[in-house]
Amino acid sequence: MRRDLLRVLSWNIHGGVGRDGRYDLARIVALVQDHDPDIIAFQEVDSRGRSESAAPLSILKEALGEHAAEARTISAPDGHYGHAVISRFPLYGTSVCDLSFRTREPRCAISAHIETSWGPLRLVTTHLGLSVWERRTQSAVLADLARQEEHLPCIVMGDFNDWFSFGWVRRRLREVLPVRTMERTFPASWPLLRLDRIYCGGRAAIVKSWTDARADGVSDHLPIVADISLAG
Repeated sequence: MRRDLLRVLSWNIHGGVGRDGRYDLARIVALVQDHDPDIIAFQEVDSRGRSESAAPLSILKEALGEHAAEARTISAPDGHYGHAVISRFPLYGTSVCDLSFRTREPRCAISAHIETSWGPLRLVTTHLGLSVWERRTQSAVLADLARQEEHLPCIVMGDFNDWFSFGWVRRRLREVLPVRTMERTFPASWPLLRLDRIYCGGRAAIVKSWTDARADGVSDHLPIVADISLAG
């Protein structure tokens, strides 16, 4: 059924490995399908040690959306690790921005334009670092990305690893992306921290947001889901 609002979902899937130690993308797909999102951002997509037939991005894309983009932050002889965007609508102008900080784990952001049924938008997805100082630098870059083409509504979502209510991510983004989700998503078994968020700016406005407690056991994070109006 066609909705009046754009639905987006962001989820750190912990490499597809649940609390039981089992790699199982089918249960991730099933939970996401229950929410029927138009655009999905996955973090910790990990193909290392998987056969080509079990490549996670291919499986997730086939099940959840026709269009996809990925950012590989770690590459190894047996696969790669990073995050991805999957969309029902075509992605264009897609780019990957390096957010790596000194000798910390490599990080990046995916930036794309999407022509949705409710109008065009800019999307930025990311998975930020664990150090306060790297997030300070990374959030400044995210704010600059969000300011580009301010005539378009902008959505920035992902795992920001920013557990402080007024941490650097929130400080940097609030002027250009004043609206955000507030649900607690980590740890999945007893959510205390708002690590996973959806930020909106321009004509994009969050109408409703929620998590799904059924994800406990599937990942160490709960997904964050939001219905978004692009009408201003």
